[in-house]
Amino acid sequence: MEENKIIFPAEWHPQSAVQLTWPHADTDWAPILEEVIPTFTAIAKAVIQKEKLLIVCVCEEDVRQALGGVDYDRIIFREMQTNDTWARDHGGISVFDEGQPVVYDFVFNGWGMKFAADMDNLITRILCMQDTFAGDVIPINMQPFVLEGGSIESDGKGTLLTTVECLASVNRNEYLQKEELEHYLKDVFGLHRILWLEHGYLAGDDTDSHVDTLARFCSEDTIAYVQCKDTDDEHYTELLAMENELKSFVQADGKPYQLIPLPMADKVEWEGERLPATYANFLIINGAVLMPTYQSPEKDEIARQALQYAFPDREIIGIDCLPLIKQHGSLHCVTMQYPEGFIQ
Repeated sequence: MEENKIIFPAEWHPQSAVQLTWPHADTDWAPILEEVIPTFTAIAKAVIQKEKLLIVCVCEEDVRQALGGVDYDRIIFREMQTNDTWARDHGGISVFDEGQPVVYDFVFNGWGMKFAADMDNLITRILCMQDTFAGDVIPINMQPFVLEGGSIESDGKGTLLTTVECLASVNRNEYLQKEELEHYLKDVFGLHRILWLEHGYLAGDDTDSHVDTLARFCSEDTIAYVQCKDTDDEHYTELLAMENELKSFVQADGKPYQLIPLPMADKVEWEGERLPATYANFLIINGAVLMPTYQSPEKDEIARQALQYAFPDREIIGIDCLPLIKQHGSLHCVTMQYPEGFIQ
């Protein structure tokens, strides 16, 4: 197989830093700000045990008060105005082009213009202007293509996992046919092939079925995915169809993937709406996996054991993300990792 000129590294590639975009009183978190900040604080403290943390915020002092006495040598603060906190989707996407570190700055339009994103769409550009990235990192403006990091999963070897529902959705890139989308993605990410999921969704999800809520690469040959066993659950039919799709996928060498089921999270409702609680929304960092928990001891433990099996050499660290899903996202959604060499 021809060697890729462009490499889209897998999440388990050694990292230089993780980005968090901090909640504040002018975000949708305002009604539950005091409830959700401890979740961000827990994520931050877990990350800095393993690597640097880039915090985008409107007020550095407010974040310092929330974090308390931590190792601030591990934290890079960048102040700017933001609409919200979903770094996975407004953050830069890292690739290597013939070994050169490149940050792609795609359009972020609030998941198909559902929510205001005028300031969040500028975050990566402003980070570049503030000399956040290493000196040899090349930023590339990817307008007009709309792409969120939560919608794509890379195995680091030229295979991408994504969903038709999101990539071809209204107000993103609907002017492109699926074949044109595939050609574009292969070109900019140096891909040999794309695995398209046509099934799978979570109630309460605003992202049009981001793949990082449903199925995740854990290694080149392993995929963890949400499995629903309850035939009375509204997700049962779609997630069973997704499971069957995953079983039909093969690796580049023709071998089947090792599939690791993650439990369907216990039903969580808030203000009369079911929330998209999912254990697939974990974050891989240096030496660890940060796993969302939902104050459901039995399911949380089943998920932890499944991820420990998937990542035998990494510490599995649970983070209570019940507050996060009140705004319809979870742990992976609020973070973005940058590979080694991207952040000083």
